Amino acid sequence: MKLTVVGGGSTYTPELVDGFARLRDTLPVEDLVLMDPAQDRLDLVGGLARRILARQGHPGRVTTTTDLDAAVDGADAVLLQLRVGGQAAREQDETWPLECGCVGQETTGAGGLAKALRTVPVVLGIADRVRRANPDAWIIDFTNPVGIVTRALLRAGHKAVGLCNVAIGLQRKFAALLGVAPADLHLDHVGLNHLTWETGVRLGGPEGEDVLPALLASHGDAIAADLRLPRALLDTLGVVPSYYLRYYYAHDAVVGELRTKPSRAAEVAAMERRLLSMYADPALDEKPDLLARRGGAYYSEAAVDLAAALLGGEGAPYQVVNTYNRGTLPFLPDDAVIEVQAAVGPKGASPLAVSPPDPLYAGLMAGVTAYEDLALEAALHGGRDRVFRALLSHPLVGQYAQAEQLTDRLIAHNREHLTWA
Repeated sequence: MKLTVVGGGSTYTPELVDGFARLRDTLPVEDLVLMDPAQDRLDLVGGLARRILARQGHPGRVTTTTDLDAAVDGADAVLLQLRVGGQAAREQDETWPLECGCVGQETTGAGGLAKALRTVPVVLGIADRVRRANPDAWIIDFTNPVGIVTRALLRAGHKAVGLCNVAIGLQRKFAALLGVAPADLHLDHVGLNHLTWETGVRLGGPEGEDVLPALLASHGDAIAADLRLPRALLDTLGVVPSYYLRYYYAHDAVVGELRTKPSRAAEVAAMERRLLSMYADPALDEKPDLLARRGGAYYSEAAVDLAAALLGGEGAPYQVVNTYNRGTLPFLPDDAVIEVQAAVGPKGASPLAVSPPDPLYAGLMAGVTAYEDLALEAALHGGRDRVFRALLSHPLVGQYAQAEQLTDRLIAHNREHLTWA
């Protein structure tokens, strides 16, 4: 089995490689190809990847290359984890929206739109080359904004599934609080990428006992603190929102906080410098503890399960993924990309039935889906008017004066990545 990671020079990659090593029975990777345009990062990450596999006795081979066509040739699955513009572009995404009184974040709001505009054309170009090299290969997208990028891939006819680590992270946290094995918990996870709610936590599978009320009663304070939302709000809602909902439920407070501290991009850039220095140590043969603070916790386990299931292996039968709605949420278009539990196999992902969401959540999902429609049109076709319409539609913007200012700033900060600007 050959698996290719595009963006393999990312500091995330040792987390992924560690998962391949530990879960070799689930996903028996023989050839792991790390592709990245940055040769210096590839050398460091590739060296550590080889040492991680050797330490754990994994027989797989790690190859590094800057040649995309060579990397994807013969691949059974291609995992995308790229960042167009690097941390410098992320720093901008998290900064200029604050000048207009809007949240600065790399996956949602104006910053998320900027990332989508930079990313979608690049990802589609990569996917076309994957399809030419091997039309049967699966594309697993971990590149943000996952919902928009996955929708672009699916609309273009690619064999693609989107992946996020929010659900698996919550599953692990809930299991620890309840004192059960993570595999024993099934989440009723519903929404869009980075706009989700846990409406049930079930023991033993989709039809199991819902222990969410008991979980909130016994551990609501800890969960609320982790989400940085009031315990009273969780009690009122009776669900657990993802931490990304804080950008909606406490938008103005978040803007105030972000204006008074260094950006997350600056923190991550500093962390990456430290990680790459560690990766250069030839004695290091396991992922360092610092990597857990980089983000992407449990990403490797989610990726292994998903790839294994798509390739006919022993991946978990039900997984939270990003895929076409196809009537699962009847208030959204069939070709909207939703994030829900799905049955995953060689034919792809089939969403499980979902109980009708409360209008409080359904309304926000519908609004953000409309924004994603407009965002994808802007990413595919360009133009200032399309950017403005997408921003005006976003629930975190919504005012024409702000949308005008944000449009001008977005284009000014991203000209080198926008062929039409």
